[in-house]
Amino acid sequence: METTDPASLIERAREALDAAYVPYSEYRVGAAVLTDDGEVFTGCNIENANYSNALHAEEVAVGAAVRAGHRSIAAVAVTSAARDGVTPCGMCRQTLAEFGDEDVPVYCDTGDGEWTEYSLGELIPDTITPGTLGIDPDAEE
Repeated sequence: METTDPASLIERAREALDAAYVPYSEYRVGAAVLTDDGEVFTGCNIENANYSNALHAEEVAVGAAVRAGHRSIAAVAVTSAARDGVTPCGMCRQTLAEFGDEDVPVYCDTGDGEWTEYSLGELIPDTITPGTLGIDPDAEE
């Protein structure tokens, strides 16, 4: 598994903030995911007048990684323009758990070069996995 400097990954998440589309909440979020082979993919939140259709930054970043052929993440960083230590929501935690194990570090930006680190397992214990559904994740797609 690749490792990264959390500050560098957080910086990539911060860069994604500029592209956020947030006319309703005005709450910009950026995320960066590091794949097991060392590539970084970023995402920002994209709001919609029908709030349930909004895309979260973590989902957008994971989607970019999956679109590029990656199926495993090694680390995640999330930030907001407020630098308030935002953590992934429950839905995003489940999405991250689909592509990362419980030891994946999640770095939450608290500003001034500081962050809070969680493991994905801390954020979403006993997650739904292919195994709990009786699906072999290594089977041919």
